Amino acid sequence: MKKRILSLVLVFMLILSSFTFALAEEEATKITIIHTNDTHSRLVGTGTEIGFAKIATLIKEAKEANPNTLVLDAGDTLHGMPIVNISKGLNALRVLEEAGYDYMTLGNHDFNYGYQRLLELKDMSTVGMISANVLKDGKTLFDPYVIKEIGGVKIGIFGLATPETAYKTSPANVEGITFADSIEISKKMVEELDEQTDVIIGLVHIGLDESSVITSKAIAENVEGIDILIDGHSHTVLENGMLVNDTLIAQTGNYGQALGYIDIEVKDGEVVSKTAKLLPAANTADVVPDPDVEKKLAEIEAENEAEFSKIVTKTDVYLDGVRENVRTKETNLGNLSADAARAATGADIAFVNGGGIREDIQIGDITKGKVAAIFPFGNTIQVKKITGKDLLAMLEVSVSGYPAANGAFLQVSGLTFAFDPAKEAGAKVSDVMVGGKPLDLAVEYSVAVNDFMAIGGDGYNMLKDYPVAAEFGTYEEIFGNYLNTNGTAGSDVSGRIKVLETVAEVPAPVEPAPVEEPAPVEEPTSTEVTYIVISGDVLWKIAEQYNLTYQELAEYNSIANPHLIYPAQVLKIPAK
Repeated sequence: MKKRILSLVLVFMLILSSFTFALAEEEATKITIIHTNDTHSRLVGTGTEIGFAKIATLIKEAKEANPNTLVLDAGDTLHGMPIVNISKGLNALRVLEEAGYDYMTLGNHDFNYGYQRLLELKDMSTVGMISANVLKDGKTLFDPYVIKEIGGVKIGIFGLATPETAYKTSPANVEGITFADSIEISKKMVEELDEQTDVIIGLVHIGLDESSVITSKAIAENVEGIDILIDGHSHTVLENGMLVNDTLIAQTGNYGQALGYIDIEVKDGEVVSKTAKLLPAANTADVVPDPDVEKKLAEIEAENEAEFSKIVTKTDVYLDGVRENVRTKETNLGNLSADAARAATGADIAFVNGGGIREDIQIGDITKGKVAAIFPFGNTIQVKKITGKDLLAMLEVSVSGYPAANGAFLQVSGLTFAFDPAKEAGAKVSDVMVGGKPLDLAVEYSVAVNDFMAIGGDGYNMLKDYPVAAEFGTYEEIFGNYLNTNGTAGSDVSGRIKVLETVAEVPAPVEPAPVEEPAPVEEPTSTEVTYIVISGDVLWKIAEQYNLTYQELAEYNSIANPHLIYPAQVLKIPAK
């Protein structure tokens, strides 16, 4: 009887232990994914950008809270700012590696140094590059996917590059490269990974812009079995992700203005929970930057100094990039930079907004550092095909603020025009010639602009809805290359932009009727001076010559708008 009782106890204990073991097995494994996209080489933080030193701290904190943490980047990372461009992408990878990134996929701008450079970079870092749809001669150039085991969970991660890369980088950068169908490749990836993994993640640079060739939403709608799509390209802010069918799409916006977090819970080989959230830069003010990444950034800055000191070319003429000038009139530096953009893109017309030019160039050597300082913002050049009607509208926006200094004022190449500041807004521009022929409002023209203007920046809203026909490198790269090849020739101020000064007619003098002269009275000698305005004068400069303020001079001459004076205008200078 005792043996039977003992046997029953043992069986019960076995069942209980099995049940306890089963409960332990059923506990979900939590996995954290930290992700970024479209940082465009913004390595150093600002008020609106987190910066990788703080991102590294946040990664370390996440790994301390949950060792099952994966760090991913969705592309457009290796190109954008002078600090990275000068190394052809390597400096960005050095920082990502130091910060603790595991894998990245490739954005269109990551190809801006040519695909051969990407292949070199792939072997220069521990950050893995994956892309399943970048093909040469029918074979993938990069690992199509990886399988990483974290906390006993097998995670399959495949990469995709936007097929728009074929024209959203210079064609020379992707010569011989094809981009396979994103949906078909995604189906193939799921089929290959399904039996090998518990979780499938697409690390994709595809985007949610409906004007794109393909969207990540379309992939989620047409491909079953993808648990998460970590996305880029469209600079979309998804605060809590977007669930399409059973696929969670996550994206952080751009420039490191937010850091993405995804939490996954996996039980018995199945994803039972997945959530997404963003940490905005504004909420990271108290985060202490990681000292190792700060040290790496300091090393990079020191190395860059030597590179930035290298001479690109020399100039024997002063190149005018003075803020007040490039924002109000044609200058030789404006012409040179617009010519560089047109030469690089092959567009009919190229524009450079005056606000994008930040320095002038003195006679002598032009260094790489000087070129980077002139164009410090990392703006890329895009080509759009627009109607002559919208081209005319752009010119009206350009001169709308004249004579005030306006960042929207355009430096031009490929066209000439005149404008009359005295005329009403929207009717100031005339005599537009494109390639030596009168502007045709119904004809389409290819126009090179920066990516800021292309999305409506500086008031150029007429450009927003036009698709991007082609995309190239940054201004400082293209300008530097142009100087290397062409020097500064052909940049003289030559009347590309003419200001038509409307001057009121002076009535003919009328002889007064003779009057009896009064007895002479001795009067104090007047010291009032007469000044005749010449082209290029501004009121404040004239006033400065006579130790006056421009407000005093305007009031003395009853000038309603002190920013608007005309050649041949007579000014009276009061005694002082």
